[in-house]
Amino acid sequence: MNYLKPVLIVATLALALTACDSPREERREQVLENKADLAEKKADIVRNAGEAKADRIERQDPGIDSRATDRAAEAARDTSESRADRLEDKSDRIREAK
Repeated sequence: MNYLKPVLIVATLALALTACDSPREERREQVLENKADLAEKKADIVRNAGEAKADRIERQDPGIDSRATDRAAEAARDTSESRADRLEDKSDRIREAK
């Protein structure tokens, strides 16, 4: 039983040392987090730009062929949404790499 206490102390210290990230590892994780945040911000920008483009298309409708206008506006929204989704997926992959 006397040997159990030193073994537990050594195991606890080893676990504590392996759980701590080195400064280099912390910087790497911070860089990845910044890249992921940037990808999410780009996704928001793309989504907002697509919505603004769709709104402009709808405002320019002279009322002659509103179905074509609706389709064009919807296509602009769909395109920006799929680009934004890809950027968010990229952000998720970056975060998973940490």
